[in-house]
Amino acid sequence: MDSSIEEAGARPGDGEPSAGIALPRPAEPPVTAPPEPPQPRESQEPQAGTAAGIAVSDSAGALEVSGAERPAAAPTSLSPSRASDFMQCPLLYRFRVIDRLPEKPSEAATRGTLVHAVLERLFDAPAGERTAPRAKALVPGQWDRLRESRPEVTELFADDPEGERLARWLGEAERLVERWFTLEDPARLEPAERELFVEAELDSGLRLRGIIDRVDVAPTGEVRIVDYKTGKAPRPEYAEGALFQMKFYALVVWRLKRVVPRRLQLVYLGSGEVLTYDPVPADLERVERKLHALWEAIGQATRTGVWRPRPTKLCGWCDHQAHCPEFGGTPPPYPLPVQAPGVG
Repeated sequence: MDSSIEEAGARPGDGEPSAGIALPRPAEPPVTAPPEPPQPRESQEPQAGTAAGIAVSDSAGALEVSGAERPAAAPTSLSPSRASDFMQCPLLYRFRVIDRLPEKPSEAATRGTLVHAVLERLFDAPAGERTAPRAKALVPGQWDRLRESRPEVTELFADDPEGERLARWLGEAERLVERWFTLEDPARLEPAERELFVEAELDSGLRLRGIIDRVDVAPTGEVRIVDYKTGKAPRPEYAEGALFQMKFYALVVWRLKRVVPRRLQLVYLGSGEVLTYDPVPADLERVERKLHALWEAIGQATRTGVWRPRPTKLCGWCDHQAHCPEFGGTPPPYPLPVQAPGVG
């Protein structure tokens, strides 16, 4: 392991891929992971701040989020989750970004939000007090805060009057938090930033934005980007798809500060594994070209109103089957002006 990264707070062994996962540099676009229930973390309000000189935006509400309170508008930026949506299914992207159709909260995604909140808040305590019991003790309070800020999550347990299913669900969250201590030592970590909202505009005018779970900066100035996942690590052949989000963040940081992050690190709490990758400029240039191609395709679909569904086994977990032609549904009327395909 690079000594400067070690000084930033990594435990011995953190910098090596776990379970023999190989991480070759991508020659092709990211590979889609095998079908399994999606476990996204819910969108969060962007936070303003600075991380060791990393410029960030203070634009409140800047990430693309579902919400009928705002009128339909053409997309103006791209985040990792929305880029992944379009690659998975263009029609799903339209439902989430253009139509902003509501989606029910899921237990998996809400648990991810809760665990992220606990891991973020734990660093408010002095290093010596960042223990597993203290982290587990934060779970009930963070669940109360989540219910206050997003009352819709209480619907998840509306049919659980005795609270038995909720108790099991909270217990699962506690176990995920506890497992983190087998992968990293928070007493040796002093993050430069947590839940950091970053935004960069490329020379083409494309705006990229997202929220980074944690940024570590070594005394030598080297940057490590860390993301927590409450699911299981992918099989080796799907590692590139999992790293797409991290390379997206690395590209944003590179374009902002002209510094390529030294390390990208995915911490999988579901399986107790750590996936790492050390990017080079060529990697990020490939990601940038891919994002430009995606944005061009998104622009064409936005102008023409042609958003084709791409059915996969993941459709079984989609909230929008009632509006999807693949399931006999009809999309809502397209809310934006259109032009004939091929025009412009």
